[in-house]
Amino acid sequence: MPTVSLNTSRKRLRKPGAPWRAGWRTALQAATLVVLALAGTARPTPRAQVNVPPPPPASYARFAFGGNAAEIPAQFIGSLVFLPVRVNQSQPSLYQLDSTAAVSSTDPDRAAELGLPSNSPVALELEGVQVQLPALPAIPKKNFAAQVGRAYEGTLGQDFFANVVVEVDYARKTVRLYDPADYQYSGRGQSLPLTFSGGRPVVPAKFSLGAGKPVEAGFVVNTALDASLSISSRYAKAHNLHAAHSKKVSAAEQHMEGEGDTVLGRLKVFEIGPHAVDAPIAEFSQGGEPAEGDARIAGEIGGGILRRFTVIFDFPHQRIIFEANSNIREDDRGDMSGIYVVAGGPGWKRLEVASVRPGGPGADAGVHPGDVIAGIDDEPAADLSLAELRALFREPGHAHKLLLERNGQTITVTLKLRRLL
Repeated sequence: MPTVSLNTSRKRLRKPGAPWRAGWRTALQAATLVVLALAGTARPTPRAQVNVPPPPPASYARFAFGGNAAEIPAQFIGSLVFLPVRVNQSQPSLYQLDSTAAVSSTDPDRAAELGLPSNSPVALELEGVQVQLPALPAIPKKNFAAQVGRAYEGTLGQDFFANVVVEVDYARKTVRLYDPADYQYSGRGQSLPLTFSGGRPVVPAKFSLGAGKPVEAGFVVNTALDASLSISSRYAKAHNLHAAHSKKVSAAEQHMEGEGDTVLGRLKVFEIGPHAVDAPIAEFSQGGEPAEGDARIAGEIGGGILRRFTVIFDFPHQRIIFEANSNIREDDRGDMSGIYVVAGGPGWKRLEVASVRPGGPGADAGVHPGDVIAGIDDEPAADLSLAELRALFREPGHAHKLLLERNGQTITVTLKLRRLL
């Protein structure tokens, strides 16, 4: 499709025929080297080294027709964002947008299928824009397909974010990319300073557990996390957050890369700038720390919070902008089934129960780990994607008839959904 040339308040578009500035970073890096050489023993500014890492060498973006903006036909699975990408003019692959991945990468099987070199420069072609990267390493993502419901093909990481301004409109389910050299924001959203800790993007936020004073902390912004919030066990223990919850439950699921047990609880409020999200569900994970144990970092912001905004990831200008959408006041509905279902089989259409929360609706209905859900309310379960099934299990007060396959037998149970938090 042609370059987007809309009259929008979020940026100033380049006039037709204006020179292409895709190599602005290369020129800027060259100028920086000259300045440092002339400065001799001059000491670099500390913030420039600890805040935003420089873009990788030989990395740049080029927009079609000399433009500076492009709208990408994104696909959303739950609150996860995927963009169609051609690598070196290959067939399109769906790459997950991951703001915490240090580099973009591809699945090893996909790389072999496309014949991609491991350490050579690659051109990532999206609708209306090409991003050149020095390499696209082959990195697997364990359990991704089972937990998301589609095969993993690749990731767009921070080297991608360093080359373009990325606008994700979660309400409209669209993504736009802009040339940072021309981008000027003038909307009504809140711009927050962006720093990095352990290589991950961090913004300031506040949260409250009860009637006490809000806690101020840094949160990693993680577009690859489908949950609303994750708070590290280290931070929770240091601030006695577990004891402050009047109610908490053990999570049924285990996350893609996570390890250890997870406990769920509701915060009173979570604040990003002037925007407040009431009673979001937070995961208190016993796994790895979000930013290499940085004591200032409380946890991660995931899709359950991000979906309430249009989020503008402006890494080149060291900021993230949040524009609230119509979902800002929506209730944060967690799972109400007490069962965790994963995908398997051809096309990832087999829906299998991986775990059942003790005392939850699934346990009450007699659902067992290992059961395969063959039907839901007299309809074939294969007609639903994994994300659609999980959305169905977030509707309070509903009762669903499940047709289960267990050890060669067919069993029918009634699953009565209810709030667990």
